[in-house]
Parts: sequence; structure tokens; C-alpha cells
Amino acid sequence: MKRIAFLLVAFLAVAAVVASSAPASGNADEEAAPIFGIKIPHGYRDWRLISVAHEEGSLNDIRAILGNDVAIAAYREGKLPFPDGAIVARLAWSYVPSEENNKVFGRSQSFVAGSATNVQFMVKDSRKYAATGGWGFAQFKDGKPDATAALKTCFPCHEPVKARDFVFTRYAP
Repeated sequence: MKRIAFLLVAFLAVAAVVASSAPASGNADEEAAPIFGIKIPHGYRDWRLISVAHEEGSLNDIRAILGNDVAIAAYREGKLPFPDGAIVARLAWSYVPSEENNKVFGRSQSFVAGSATNVQFMVKDSRKYAATGGWGFAQFKDGKPDATAALKTCFPCHEPVKARDFVFTRYAP
């Protein structure tokens, strides 16, 4: 348990450093993602934490999942489906060992966020995105929207979690 708590604290510390040194992105006036027309929401880096995750395999990344006030309220109240206006953001970084921390521990046990890989958004608008369960999807790399092909895989991937309103991430206690 202490190890998990340490990893979470280390991750959040590194995420704060990465956030402060990241290129200027996140402005609402940037290009919109294709298909769903979603732009990077202004101020999303200041949203509250929903959870963190680590994906292995070909992704091998570490993620922070954030929510706007509408999403956080729905999570805390256990409200499904999510109300219109809820936005969930997923920020991902490469998952790398921390040589500095591992020197202190005397063994390889510490992993931190490396370079940013992308940021994704799910935007709830039950009318506008009715064909995709009420959710619009967007993915950005270096502040630029990903191609249409990448977005065509979003909804099919989320369909297995339809009972949770198509949202994978559960609220971390």
C-alpha cells in the first residue's frame, strides 16, 4: 500500500512538472478534432483528478484522468448516465523508470511520467452525439487534432462499457 501511495505521489509530482514545462496548448481557440468538432477545452489542466492508470503492452503509458465540474459531480453522486456538459480528459505520458529515485531506493522500483504522448476528451452531449452513446471524442498530439481514422475507433472501443455510460474510468476513492 505504501508503494502504491508513493507511486501516486511521485506521478502527480512529475505530472505537475510536465504540465508546467509543456508547450502552450489547451487554448479553446485551437483546431477542432475531426468528426466530433471538439476543441481542447480551456483550463482543462486545472480540472480535478478522477483517477490514474497505467497501460501496458504497446501503449506502455501512464495516465491522469481529469473531469470538469459536471463530470466530477456525477462521479461523486454515482450518477449515470452522465449529464450533458460532462467532460472527461485523459492525459497520457510514456512510462519510464526514474533513475534518480531508484538510486535513492537502491533498486529499480520507481516509474514516472516521461514525454507526453497525447490527450483525449469525451464530451457528453446526448443530442449532438446521439449516434455514439451521447459522447463526442477527441484526441490531440502536441496540441493538434489526430486524424479522422483514429477517432473512428473510439466509440467501438467504449461500447463494451455501455452499462457505465461508455466510460472506462471509475472514480478513485
